[in-house]
Amino acid sequence: MELQQMRYVVAVAETNSFTRAAERCLVVQSALSHQIARLERELGARLFERTSRRVRMTPAGEAFLPAARQCLEAADRAAAETAAALGEVRGRLAVGVISTVAAVDIPDALREFRRQYPHVRISLRVGPSEDLIDRVKHGAIDVAFLGLPTTTRPDGVAAHELARDRLVAVVAPAHPLADQPTVTLRGLCSEVFVDLPAGTAGREESDQAFSAAGLDREVAFEVTTADFTARLVRSGLAVALLPSAYVSQLTGVVTIEVADAPARVEYAIWSRGGRAPAATAFLAILDIPAA
Repeated sequence: MELQQMRYVVAVAETNSFTRAAERCLVVQSALSHQIARLERELGARLFERTSRRVRMTPAGEAFLPAARQCLEAADRAAAETAAALGEVRGRLAVGVISTVAAVDIPDALREFRRQYPHVRISLRVGPSEDLIDRVKHGAIDVAFLGLPTTTRPDGVAAHELARDRLVAVVAPAHPLADQPTVTLRGLCSEVFVDLPAGTAGREESDQAFSAAGLDREVAFEVTTADFTARLVRSGLAVALLPSAYVSQLTGVVTIEVADAPARVEYAIWSRGGRAPAATAFLAILDIPAA
């Protein structure tokens, strides 16, 4: 069993395609397929179900995947730690962020990191907070920046609080509430909302606030990015609750203070098992303490 074979399996699992996996791994598809078939023979089990239309992992493949990822992570960390002992920062830096992160300027920090450490492979994933926490736990992401309700803390990871913020209402310029300096949750509950999908941490903070006030609201639009949220608000189709530190980046919308608004906390998180040298160097650029 070889590390390269594991990389191929992970690539196919993440892309659901032998063709796209080969492109990612910079090999021809026949070579990738041959190595995976060789690994399957060695394991005595098929890892993928292949048809002309789709690729899907078998139960054996699902069982193999987490261990394969751990092996690759361990190999990458071993190489990075060796380089760090020689005074070099190498390896990878996988960063995760929510779309409304406001406490840190991620693009600016990544640009400075690349300038200082050009030999590190950088990747970025945007997703909901709960997904980022899970990926940090499993080593798929090194450092993540997320937001949670004040009643919740990141579980199973090391965390550093970055900032606290309150949500504000965001409406179209022509909306009847646009000229109001302040509104309450009761004054908003009859509006049609755009929000994150149900079950996400970002949605939870708003749902909790309306529920605690004994109010119901209609969330007609569920989206995963703040940019699309703003587009729906600009069109007059819905209103939204967004972090006040983030809405300053938006144009074509009106912000209204919410007297009884929910709050959130932004965190930087990383694995409890320790940080790779690249992750430590990246957090140092952001002046986030090592402890």
